[in-house]
Amino acid sequence: MPTDIRVDAFIKKAAPFAQPILEYLRLCVHEACPDVVENIKWGMPAFEYKGPYFYMASFKKHCAAGFYKSDLLIDKNKVLQPVKAHGGPAMGNLGRIESMQQLPPKKVIIDLLKQAKKLNDAGIKLPVQPKKPSPLKEIPADFKKLLQADLSVADNFKQMSPSQQREYLSWFTEAKTDATRNKRMQEAIVLIAQGKHRHWKYDKKYTR
Repeated sequence: MPTDIRVDAFIKKAAPFAQPILEYLRLCVHEACPDVVENIKWGMPAFEYKGPYFYMASFKKHCAAGFYKSDLLIDKNKVLQPVKAHGGPAMGNLGRIESMQQLPPKKVIIDLLKQAKKLNDAGIKLPVQPKKPSPLKEIPADFKKLLQADLSVADNFKQMSPSQQREYLSWFTEAKTDATRNKRMQEAIVLIAQGKHRHWKYDKKYTR
């Protein structure tokens, strides 16, 4: 099977308990997908086949492994777990692996790998997750007072998009001195009164 010497080196440097786990997972990947390509990404073995396919890693006391398109796999045996970022025990879908006995049966791993191969063969991609907007910062009391001094200015600010509001708040709250902060707040009030967002100079609406 086509292997990468960097993956060989990664496995060789892994803790003794981890080496057989990594070797076993590697063999399963090649058995399910003979045309897979080995690589190293983010410091860990990553297997590619017409795109991202499978990955594995080892740490001091456990290993982790996962499918890049796990959300699209049919997990008949309920072996896939949430990754650590979503409350799971490890950074991979197969959980925190501390011994060979904790791995799912080989036929289960092979089935999932073959499913992942078919997804890549068909060019199916993960749905794009909508980007969550950053929460709006609390309006400082001194700036809120300036806004409320003129209801039309307060209304203009309210009608701006959350991102435009954040740009104004960040502009003066990140000032290094009180003098700069106060100056920026006054400039912000003038622009808001005119219905202009923070970077209006780069908007064709105002420059044409």
